[in-house]
Amino acid sequence: MAGPEERPNPEAGEADKPTLVETVDEEELYGPSEELLENINAALSASDIPLVESLIEPLHPADVADLIEHLEPEQRKLFLDITRHALEPETISHLDEALREEVVEQMAPSELAEVVTELDTDDAVDLLEDLDEATQQRVLDSLPAEERAFLQQGLTYPEDSAGRLMQRELVAIAAHWTVGETVDYLRAAKDLPDDFYDLFILDPGGKPVGSVPLSRAMRSRRGTRLTDIMDEELRLVPADMDQEAVAYLFRQYALVSAPVVDTQGRLIGVITVDDVVRVIDEEAEEDLLNIVGVSDTDFHAPAYKTAYLRVRWLVVTLVNTLIASFVISRFEGTIGHYPALAVLMPITAAMGGNAGVQVITVTVRALATRDITPNSNVMRLIGKELAVGFMNAIIFAAILGTLGGIWFGHAALGFVLGGAMIFNMVWAGFAGTMIPLVMDRIGLDPATGAGPFLTTTTDCLGFFAFLGLATLFLT
Repeated sequence: MAGPEERPNPEAGEADKPTLVETVDEEELYGPSEELLENINAALSASDIPLVESLIEPLHPADVADLIEHLEPEQRKLFLDITRHALEPETISHLDEALREEVVEQMAPSELAEVVTELDTDDAVDLLEDLDEATQQRVLDSLPAEERAFLQQGLTYPEDSAGRLMQRELVAIAAHWTVGETVDYLRAAKDLPDDFYDLFILDPGGKPVGSVPLSRAMRSRRGTRLTDIMDEELRLVPADMDQEAVAYLFRQYALVSAPVVDTQGRLIGVITVDDVVRVIDEEAEEDLLNIVGVSDTDFHAPAYKTAYLRVRWLVVTLVNTLIASFVISRFEGTIGHYPALAVLMPITAAMGGNAGVQVITVTVRALATRDITPNSNVMRLIGKELAVGFMNAIIFAAILGTLGGIWFGHAALGFVLGGAMIFNMVWAGFAGTMIPLVMDRIGLDPATGAGPFLTTTTDCLGFFAFLGLATLFLT
């Protein structure tokens, strides 16, 4: 097949034709390369619609979504105007949330209904939940009754639950069937999902009683009954289970797919490993971003929205610094007698804060992976972090105490700095463990709130310990 650079441009003269860079071979194309981005930008600048379409034609929908995210806003709008009719529905589901809203806003409800119809039910629900109520209803009204009922039910489940994550497309087989009957059914059925990994065996009440991996069924003789080769130990996922718990289930038992059941135990959907990989990625990203107070849409969101989202975290930081400043103000007299204290006191707070963040990161991850729970391994973790904090504190107290004493020619000052360092770093080990555990116990997200609580305590107690010891032993 001729490469994009050989396509003629019927709307532009030879002199106006954009100069293309050598592109990566189609078989080697894993995501949008720099050459491809340059070619797309050149084609957009020349308004060469056929060339733009030919450049994206060999790309996977996920790669097209990445390409859209890499374009400048003006180029992105032009690209979407040109290619919206040719974009695969799956491309929209791969877009960053902020950009997906931008694309969806340019589409009529009838166009959105066509996209929703082509998507798996889990991706369709994910797209619909971000629409305003009026647009969402117009899209649903454009869908066939059965599909509309499925999607409306999916929207009733809590956000970030298994009910939102599952897809309705699955293969369910009656318990009395043989392998031969199953194979004949699979060949004749018109509405099978594009990809499936397990055959779920149902009892007469619609409840799953076992599963047969597709590979095992294909290796078995036609006369074999499915009940003779099925796995009876099923990991049933309630529809209201949190998606983090679902991800843990898949990771713990190396699942490829898992059946989702309603409150009566009837099979209503399936979750597959590709969706769980996305959940793991989203949860890890969310925890990382929450630690520093930004959102997952921060990169592509408008400046005013980003500023609004970040200001809340900055307000918390402001409150923390005001409290720390108040603590310092209680020791104005001591600082006045020993100005060197003003130079050294940030060291204690900073070291305690950094040590505490390390402990928080380890604890939050251990909670997420269930290496610890509020009821198990807690004392062992606390003991270990106290020991680690004490050992590190001794090392840095000796280093900084010695440097401080030599720097200002005052041995007692070095001992005060070392003592405050030991106190604050040991406290950081304790608080960095307990704060996430307590927050998890009372139902709060430790990744979001543990950091501010910790830094407030390490700053205030660090300043208090250093200046308090200085007041006792230097004045």
